[in-house]
Amino acid sequence: MNINKKQLLDYVQKFVSLADDEAEQFISCFKEVKVKKRQFIVQPNFTNKHRAFVIKGAFRTYAVTDEGQDHTLQFAIENWWVSDFNSYIYQHPATLFIVALEDSVILQIDYDKEQELKKTNHQFETFFRIMAEKGLAFEHRRILFNLMHDAETRYENFLLNYPNFVQRVPQYALASYLGMSTEFLSRIRNKRTRGKS
Repeated sequence: MNINKKQLLDYVQKFVSLADDEAEQFISCFKEVKVKKRQFIVQPNFTNKHRAFVIKGAFRTYAVTDEGQDHTLQFAIENWWVSDFNSYIYQHPATLFIVALEDSVILQIDYDKEQELKKTNHQFETFFRIMAEKGLAFEHRRILFNLMHDAETRYENFLLNYPNFVQRVPQYALASYLGMSTEFLSRIRNKRTRGKS
């Protein structure tokens, strides 16, 4: 087993225990893909056929309004999953863009193979259910926090919980994710810098 597939298996085994043959069956369904910086892995109007586990690199998921304004929904770095999950789960055309922010390596599983895995083994089904539950809870926490706190508090919370992201995502994308303008984020950062000097 190569080192990248072992990374995924180590992640999976934090949530479910797999025997050696189960681990081999699970891992064999994933394909390694190298993605260049600025390359899209999902674009609107094309059905998203894959769920991806990030081995190395960083991704941004965003939507664009009719007026051309973009809204960042998710970032993903090592050991995170990334997909247009609405498109993937329902096999409908995607509404999101997912772009690599760095040269990246992902492990992809396609929709049909995931369905087969879940039918053949309860442990596989349990793992994907746990991922769905965690993803849903994360989104609910994010929406609630954004509704209840001002922009500066949202930024402070992001720094506290995701320090690894801050240097790896463009400022415009982070501002979009936090629901503020790039200029406002710059002011918050400058204020913090002055406060530390």
